[in-house]
Amino acid sequence: MAWRELKKRLSEFLEIPGDVMLDLPRIVMVGNLQIFIENHHGILEYTPELVRINVSGGELQINGSGLILRNILPDEICVEGEVKTVTFVR
Repeated sequence: MAWRELKKRLSEFLEIPGDVMLDLPRIVMVGNLQIFIENHHGILEYTPELVRINVSGGELQINGSGLILRNILPDEICVEGEVKTVTFVR
């Protein structure tokens, strides 16, 4: 059994959220105006049209216009602006 599968089963058994146990990002969108990303591993690129964020298993790409980084905390990033697409890239 793979390590990731074992962690998944353990999190289900212990009723621990998968994002905590499996080091997964939690992404919350508020319309197309705000995105909160928890459990990130840093910013890879930032422009007003593109924000690339390192997350477990790949990267999150946010495309839009007027994008700004509202909060940059060790465990959370808030991106604001007109969000057009959100893509998870492995």
